[in-house]
Amino acid sequence: MGEITVVGSINVDIVAFTNHYPNRGETIFGKKMVTLPGGKGANQAVASARLGKKVHMIGSIGTDLYGEIMIKSMKENGLNTTNVKRVQKNSTGCAIITIDHTAENTMLVVKGANDDLTVKDIQDAFSKINHSKVLLVQMEIPEEAVIESMIQARNKGMFVVLDPAPADGITERALQYADLIVPNKQETKQLTGIDVSDLDSAQQAAEYFNRMGVENSIIKMGDKGSLVYENGKTEYIEAIQVTAVDTVGAGDSFAGALGSALADGADLVAAVRFANIVAALKVTKQGAQAGIPTIEKVNEFCIERGISHYLLETLKA
Repeated sequence: MGEITVVGSINVDIVAFTNHYPNRGETIFGKKMVTLPGGKGANQAVASARLGKKVHMIGSIGTDLYGEIMIKSMKENGLNTTNVKRVQKNSTGCAIITIDHTAENTMLVVKGANDDLTVKDIQDAFSKINHSKVLLVQMEIPEEAVIESMIQARNKGMFVVLDPAPADGITERALQYADLIVPNKQETKQLTGIDVSDLDSAQQAAEYFNRMGVENSIIKMGDKGSLVYENGKTEYIEAIQVTAVDTVGAGDSFAGALGSALADGADLVAAVRFANIVAALKVTKQGAQAGIPTIEKVNEFCIERGISHYLLETLKA
């Protein structure tokens, strides 16, 4: 079993469903509201665990009720939570999410305890982690913690995957420590100034990242698929067509699946094909974590659709 370390945010998601978004100053009635476990870090960790990986979660939560809910959820999903910090001065992070009839979402994130993750916390955690092959890290925690985790991971020979999200948290400084970057269109524009609308512009962005020192990138274009850029070579991976219900956590499912495949030794293109499948399945279900499929569900879906991925190929061999 491949082993993965995830450093990132742990949030509770308060999700409201509506037919359309309110205008500024407008009050409208929604359809329903649910409270669910989330946070980019925790979502990616849960995705990796559901796909069969041993996962170390490094993050910070409050001592409040939401913190208890998040710890319980992570343990139920099989995560090692030894390195999840508890703090009293801040509440557990919270994301207030609105989802409209097209399944698109808007999100307001209050970082809370996520901002209390320190360089020392990272150093202490990594001193106890010795067998992980891949680090997954995002930008909803302090930049110093992000960079220290990447340095620690490289020192231990891990492959470092940076999901540069959210766009507001991105800095170029973190890029120098990444082996692979996986931005969506908005994050790509924030970092490069390039508005990705097709394969040509996606390749321009990947080449820009290469000039910045990141040799491998995956430019995610939503329902238009992904461009994989690996050491100067490119390959286009089509999106898998499904009926979307909830897009919250799709990118995190993609990252978690990508890390899982890389930890198994899959090549980058095969890992992206696998991640596409997992992300497609996620958007057909509600909940950033509740909607993440298990490896059994992934295999069932692929057999039904006649799609192959690296694990199925291994089983056939």
